[in-house]
Amino acid sequence: MSAPGTDIELSEDERAGLALVRETGGIHQSDFWKELDVSSRKGSRIVESLVELELVDREETVYAGHNTYYITPTARDLDFTLLMAGDMLSPFIGEEEVDPNSDAFSQWIMNLAYQE
Repeated sequence: MSAPGTDIELSEDERAGLALVRETGGIHQSDFWKELDVSSRKGSRIVESLVELELVDREETVYAGHNTYYITPTARDLDFTLLMAGDMLSPFIGEEEVDPNSDAFSQWIMNLAYQE
């Protein structure tokens, strides 16, 4: 199966890993391999492959007192047509007032972006 927006063939494990990262919006690598029920070594290889394919980003972090990585999806293959008004992004489609500078607004946009 090809990744959306690419001609890249992904293994079953890579597809599952990419889906997990997109569903969560971001996950620590130490939880990633546990959620996929694979070894930490295999989980690392899956993440490395997805990073090389530019399907996820990986940033060093400390989590639960241990060095790990935080894996987030890249936005290059997302479809924003549902948020568009003509050729302009129009996120103000709800009934409530939205502060475009708030973290909650940013999270809302990302949640919409990764819904399938």
